[in-house]
Amino acid sequence: MTPNKILILGGSGFVGRALCEQLVRQHGGAAAITVPSRRPAAHRGLQVLPGLDMIEADVHDAAQLTQLLRGQDLVVNLVAILQGDEAAFERAHVQLPRTLAAACREASVRRLIHVSALGVGPAAPSRYLRSKTRGEAVLQEAAAELDLTLLRPSVIFGADDQFLNLFAALQAWFPLMPLAGADAQFQPVWVEDVAAAILRCMQDRGTIGKTYELAGPQVLRLGELVKLAGRLSGHERRVLPLPAVLAKAQALLMESLPGEPMMSRDNLASMEVPNIASGTLPGLAELGIQAHAVEPIAAAYLRHGVSKMDVLRRGAHR
Repeated sequence: MTPNKILILGGSGFVGRALCEQLVRQHGGAAAITVPSRRPAAHRGLQVLPGLDMIEADVHDAAQLTQLLRGQDLVVNLVAILQGDEAAFERAHVQLPRTLAAACREASVRRLIHVSALGVGPAAPSRYLRSKTRGEAVLQEAAAELDLTLLRPSVIFGADDQFLNLFAALQAWFPLMPLAGADAQFQPVWVEDVAAAILRCMQDRGTIGKTYELAGPQVLRLGELVKLAGRLSGHERRVLPLPAVLAKAQALLMESLPGEPMMSRDNLASMEVPNIASGTLPGLAELGIQAHAVEPIAAAYLRHGVSKMDVLRRGAHR
């Protein structure tokens, strides 16, 4: 049974939107969903969902977060960043879980579902993965006071992703795709499968105390995924894998461009670890979910192709 009052941190993001929509489809207005955001007006699509209340708030502020938690049955933490310096990763992935654990204790909320990432571990090669590791550890330390479930997804794809859509857009513009990390391995998981997994964990208290790896049915190299995005969008280009030295130079160049980089040296470091399920932890199947393959889903949102103007629009909104 799904709890009646649910707080979703990061609910306006890619996974959060899918989760909110699934909650509303299954329960209508019966579930009271609260989504805090610093800019509620930017998410009008969510505001029209029945039973959803979008509140202007800063979840990094301990007092505000405690107030948001009062009266809630369950909290889902989806807050994450892919780019940033050490301080930014620490704030999003470590300090926020620490603040959240304390706020849960203060507000007497025990049930917490936290979305982490595949590849975590103390020896992880990137700031992103090491900070995700520390964030998990903070929550595990507070596990005696929390009914905690951890979810570790692989790279997530879907209609609004900045993954396959990005590679399709780039191939609409460039005649050749010089690619860093072309041999990096991923096990892409559909955003709707991730949302369904979170929803299943909400409904099943038997998931408390467990960690789930959320991965799709296929292991694919980055170069293969780039070619797939190009083919499905009608703009397939030749992929030119870059050696390590040139890959780092490309990432450094992208970091120096204005706005959020499409690739950073930290992203490149993350790809040193295969982004695939270990097989030692339960996954989607144990949650009763059949994972969807990439191509049939991606074909539905890439088949119309991507214009050159889309490249500029996507870059402006990253």
